[in-house]
Amino acid sequence: MYLIELQELVKSYGTVKALNGLSLKVPNGCLYGLLGPNGSGKTTTLRILCTLLAPDAGQVKVAGLDVVKDPRSVRRQLGYVAQEVAIDKILTGLELLQLQGDLYHLPSNERDIRIAELIERLDMKAWITRRCGSYSGGMRRRLDLASGLLHQPKLLVLDEPTVGLDIESRSAIWQLLFELKSQGTTILLSSHYLEEVEALADQMAIIDEGRVIAQGAPDDLKKQLGGDRVTLRVREFSDENESEQVRKLLANVDGVRQVVVNRAQGFSLNLVVDDENVLPRLREELDRSKLQVFALSHSRPSLDDVYLQATGRTLMDAELSASGNRDVKLESKQAMR
Repeated sequence: MYLIELQELVKSYGTVKALNGLSLKVPNGCLYGLLGPNGSGKTTTLRILCTLLAPDAGQVKVAGLDVVKDPRSVRRQLGYVAQEVAIDKILTGLELLQLQGDLYHLPSNERDIRIAELIERLDMKAWITRRCGSYSGGMRRRLDLASGLLHQPKLLVLDEPTVGLDIESRSAIWQLLFELKSQGTTILLSSHYLEEVEALADQMAIIDEGRVIAQGAPDDLKKQLGGDRVTLRVREFSDENESEQVRKLLANVDGVRQVVVNRAQGFSLNLVVDDENVLPRLREELDRSKLQVFALSHSRPSLDDVYLQATGRTLMDAELSASGNRDVKLESKQAMR
């Protein structure tokens, strides 16, 4: 029933705990999305799954095989497309695919048939005989994806497959993933793009600080939240105390379930409300408090709202926090030098 089973995974890099008891089960034939900010533990999870890292603790199984005890057999079951594309710049794309097929010990006839199919499916014919060093980012990503699919794996693992790609390349990859899923391939897709996970995934998990904080079908997770969403922008707050006062003020309005201050967007406010009938009462309270409204939008629950409900912050807040932490660490290392 489950092609992937991860149980209580723990992994640390020095004093940094990348995974903190992460557990996950991925059904066979499913396109499963991992959503979370950079630094949440997504890439570490995928690298452990693909036998490139050993966990400090926990159990990992692919198709019933123990990843730690039998990595060679596990590698035959999966194709891995890493976040960073690693392609020999001297070889042509065709030569690289031929080499990849030989590394998988595919018979030459079968290898060439598979290569021709993938060139057609990923629209690579116009440039596949050029040297890889001349490829654009989209070309390199398509070639990397073809390499991961050459041996027809049961499981395709993708780490941020569309980061930085143009619309055409992104659309081509999405279309291929839909086709592969319809043919029974299980796909594990890591992303921090909300719309990508929402558009592609049958099931998903949200990862934050090395653990799963929510999982299920995207629509089911949104339905569980209940209520509509309101994003509100008033005048700039002078400090966090003032923004907290406004948060408490709006939280007491009838029909408002939750108010979270979004510091990443100039102290805007994210509200969970019963329905759109709450909007007039919000405006009335803001007018009474002499708070000028700069922007107000109303929407149904989204995956970002699921993340907000689970963590108390938006995905953008989490991304900015992770980016800030990386900058601080970089500055510390440079100062030590």
